[in-house]
Amino acid sequence: MGKQTRKVIIVTDGDMVAKRTVEIAARNVGARCISLSAGNPTPISGRQAVELIKLTPHDPVVLMVDDRGHTGFGKGEQVLDYVVRHPEIDVLGVVAVASNTSGIQGTRVDKSITRDGVIVDGPVDKYGQPEPANHKYLEGDTVSVLNSLDVKVIIGLGDIGKMDMADDISNGAPLTTKALQEVINRSGYKNGRNDGSKDPGK
Repeated sequence: MGKQTRKVIIVTDGDMVAKRTVEIAARNVGARCISLSAGNPTPISGRQAVELIKLTPHDPVVLMVDDRGHTGFGKGEQVLDYVVRHPEIDVLGVVAVASNTSGIQGTRVDKSITRDGVIVDGPVDKYGQPEPANHKYLEGDTVSVLNSLDVKVIIGLGDIGKMDMADDISNGAPLTTKALQEVINRSGYKNGRNDGSKDPGK
């Protein structure tokens, strides 16, 4: 019998506000958050991230990655790339977080969560506002590498834990919670297993 792949959701933000928010949101959806992956930039290597994922008691596991505004192939993207390509890891999806980073390609998203908690087709900006119809890519400092990776689901989100208090931890981190749940739903991960189906959503 082969090794069981671990089910992981990656969040492309890792500052201290994001850390507290993702910890709460992960708990809200029944996931486990690797708090040691928080940092600006990401303080651990891809190899260390995989070892921590393997040590986590149950799936899904939420991992944070952050480039600290670096526009090239930064620390967070290196970890993201390593984890997605790892044979023992099944990345259910990525919550792609928007920022003000300029001069980058950005990434296409399957859906985004607005600051009002609405699921929309296109990207959002860091404030959680929908981008204009002709704006196809979500810009964030740790998302461009996604264009070269085979990721099942990418959900866009504004600045985690912020967006003018709309995602504040005092409110239970509702937007980050919704983004994680949307990844779980669309990945086909149900009741502690991946049944291979996808929820087309709304």
